[in-house]
Amino acid sequence: MPIAWALADPKIDERQVLMAICDHEPPLFTDRPGLLIIADKGYVSAELDRFLTERGVRLIRPSYRNRRPYPGEPLLKSIRQLIESVNDTLNNRTTSQPITRSLTAYDH
Repeated sequence: MPIAWALADPKIDERQVLMAICDHEPPLFTDRPGLLIIADKGYVSAELDRFLTERGVRLIRPSYRNRRPYPGEPLLKSIRQLIESVNDTLNNRTTSQPITRSLTAYDH
């Protein structure tokens, strides 16, 4: 379930954005012990791993080809499709689009 989101300048590193959200909203962690964040490969960072571990947060992301897959990693593709579908639905509704859900990216 999404608990936070942010629109950020694309020039800002997404890992820095995540850390800023976490610093700005401490209840994200205190109200949700054992929080699990699902991310893509762009979130690989020793600094981010330390930051989240210190706050008791677990981050799951796809492993690189030369690494052993994480437990549960095969489920990430379907979860990502669900997240993209929700984002498309929210975006289309907030911009008054006639079609509120687009699954075009998932029909192949």
